[in-house]
Parts: sequence; structure tokens; C-alpha cells
Amino acid sequence: MTILVKPITGRQKEALDFINSFIRDKGYAPSLRELAALLETKNLSTAQYFVKELEKKGYLKRDHYKNRGITPISPKQTIPLLGNIAAGEPIEPIENPEPIEVPQNIKLSAGKSYYALRVKGDSMMDMGILDDDIVLIKHQMTADIGDVVVGITEKGATLKILGRKNGRTILEPRNPKYDTIIPDQLEVRGVFVGLIRAE
Repeated sequence: MTILVKPITGRQKEALDFINSFIRDKGYAPSLRELAALLETKNLSTAQYFVKELEKKGYLKRDHYKNRGITPISPKQTIPLLGNIAAGEPIEPIENPEPIEVPQNIKLSAGKSYYALRVKGDSMMDMGILDDDIVLIKHQMTADIGDVVVGITEKGATLKILGRKNGRTILEPRNPKYDTIIPDQLEVRGVFVGLIRAE
């Protein structure tokens, strides 16, 4: 299942930080007028737009029947971004971990290990996995036929669908311009569980 979450812009983060600190200090959410003052605008629809975008992106919940009905959903889950993964020809991943936050509306199972990789290429585009997306991977060494996996072949790492044909394990793209990979050696290093898309 693809779970799509969009990162927030700098101004949206500023608004979210203000809402979080306001609630922490006062014990209740700011009004749209107070948020508008932070954004240096007298236009309440601008503040409303920010709240709506943060809600749409999974960072806020809003009770539309309450004047101060904003409840933040703090993105407290952090997993390492390990580098790039090919969705085209296999390439070596870049082992340069940096933490990224995964919003709480993406549920990661407790006790399981996860990591993220940035997609390079368009071989999985028909599944909605696009160039420059960040894919979220559950680390495991086995997978079922039909799973989208991080596969390490003799040519490097790639993101493909695990398949079977004529008794051989294969890695299938989801773009007709790419050929199926029939590796001589294959190690599964994880299974795709969701993605984050940059704006």
C-alpha cells in the first residue's frame, strides 16, 4: 500500500511551530486571527489556508465546529535516510545516513527496523513511485512474490517487484521501457511500505 505524505514548506513549519508552542504555553490552540498575526497578514483566509494545508499533509487535526479546534499531530517518528536507490538500472546506494521525520499518520510497527531511500529513475512510475520520491523501507531479508523490494544484485541495489518466472527469481519494473532483471545473485534488504513526496 502506498502512503503518500508531503513535506511542509518553511512558512508552513513556522506556522506549525507557532501552533505547537502556543498550545504548550497557553494550554489551548491559537485562533485564526492569532495565527494571521504571526504570518503578518490581516487576511484570515491566509491563516485558514495554512491550517488547511497542514491538515491535508497530516500534521494537524481540526474540529471545524470549534473556534480553537486545532490539534497538532507531532511527527515524532525518525528513520535514517541512507542515500539513493535506483528505479531504473541498478546503482550502489550512498551510505550517508541522515534522520528524516515520518509523520504519525504513517504507522510504523513497534520493534521493527525501517529506513528511507531517495528514488533515482522512473522504472516504478506505473506504481506511483516517481523520481526523487523518498521510499520508506521495512528492513527484512525475505519477501513474498509481488512485494516491492530493495534488491541487491551483482550490479548493485535496485527497487523492483519480486517475481518468479521459469523457476528463476526476477525483479520486475513498472514501466514498459525497462526490462525485467534476472539476477545471478539476489539479496533482499527490505520491503517498501510507503513514500514521502517532495513538493
